[in-house]
Amino acid sequence: MLKKHSKFFESVLLLTDWLVLSGAWMLAYYLRFYSGIVPVLKGIPPFKTYLTLLIFMIPLWGIVFRIFGLYRPRRVSTKLSEVADIAKASTFATLILISLTFLFRQYDFSRLTFFYFWLINILSLSLTRILFREFLRFLRQKGYNQRYALILGTENFGQDLVKKLRKHPELGIRISGFLTHDPSRIGNTLHGIRVLGKYSDVRSFVVKLGIDIVFVALPFHAHNQLKEILDYLGDEMVSIMVLPDLFEFITLRGSVSEFEGMPLISLRDTPLYGWNIIVKRLLDIVVATIMLICTAPLIGVISLLTKITSHGPVFFKQERMGMDGKIFKMIKFRTMEVDAEVASGPVWTKRDDPRCTKIGKLLRRTSLDELPQFFNVLRGDMSIVGPRPERPVFINNFRNAIPKYMLRHKMKAGITGWAQVSGWRGNTSLEKRIEYDLYYIENWSLHFDLKIIWLTLWNGFINKHAY
Repeated sequence: MLKKHSKFFESVLLLTDWLVLSGAWMLAYYLRFYSGIVPVLKGIPPFKTYLTLLIFMIPLWGIVFRIFGLYRPRRVSTKLSEVADIAKASTFATLILISLTFLFRQYDFSRLTFFYFWLINILSLSLTRILFREFLRFLRQKGYNQRYALILGTENFGQDLVKKLRKHPELGIRISGFLTHDPSRIGNTLHGIRVLGKYSDVRSFVVKLGIDIVFVALPFHAHNQLKEILDYLGDEMVSIMVLPDLFEFITLRGSVSEFEGMPLISLRDTPLYGWNIIVKRLLDIVVATIMLICTAPLIGVISLLTKITSHGPVFFKQERMGMDGKIFKMIKFRTMEVDAEVASGPVWTKRDDPRCTKIGKLLRRTSLDELPQFFNVLRGDMSIVGPRPERPVFINNFRNAIPKYMLRHKMKAGITGWAQVSGWRGNTSLEKRIEYDLYYIENWSLHFDLKIIWLTLWNGFINKHAY
């Protein structure tokens, strides 16, 4: 019955895509030749000519979308991933279509029409897919369109899967039972789910209970049993999903990718790759430029006051560690007397530090001493948002005392950060600061950066821990 439902929904989705495709093509024709957005200079071609092209477009899109996996069940995928696949498949199909039009030498199809169609088609298909998936989720929450699963593995990893699936009833996945390698566990109940039998019984339970999905959640030390389990399943037409128990080794932004058909599991990575690098860099340049222009008079006043109230240079450069452990010179307004660390050596600043100049205390209290760091941002040493950079002389101690400390350097250092706007700056818990820095890297997005920038401005620059 479930297989029939799956085919039914696939047919509905295919028909909907064809209707949306046809509507997008006709709307593109109207926008090009009747909307007046771009003047028509060579006359309006007959609508029938463009309508005829749908004879090729409808099967082409069906084939390409099937190749891109857009008609397979996507219970555990995200909306964003499906939209990305739609964009890629539509772009590929549109390029093929444009190539095919060269065969029709007697017709000169408008390239602008193709552009309108490409854009409208992606937007409208994405919207209908999102609405369709939300409708299915609604049905599943009401108990319809369910799929049944077995979990092979009764350790914490398999039990965590039950908890997570229960948080998402919209997926429509019901756990029928556990299977185990330990006969003494058979008959026990874990989180309300019964342990039905051993791994070797998997095929009989798949047939008996009408199982659709088998989750293989083996502990790391038992992965050598995977081949044996696959042999037990034989040629049963059931989806098999393997959950590799590598969480204990994943430290930052774990992910799964593919290279030449080989799955690669990343245990540690940075979010800055591809378009993410470009987007974050553009944000840095725009914000840093605006801030330097807006604060230019203030920078001039502070420079003058620093010069006339104490002996020494206006700016102070200090070694800090940035992304991937690279050392750079961070620029600040000088707030201490020259050679302030000659007697004490490298130490953290303390409240009412006697080494501070008259204006230096005010600058540090208001964080105005950090304005020159916008030049570091323009140079590419720093970002507007990121973990605050630390001095290499302190890092050697921190990395031994605080687990995962060095992972914060998988992101470019920032003028402000999630830890700072959350109250963890200055003389506060280093452990909490690292926790917030790693959370930022793990969950980085452009929206997150904008939120932190807003909170920095909203909370102001004065902080009780800044001195």
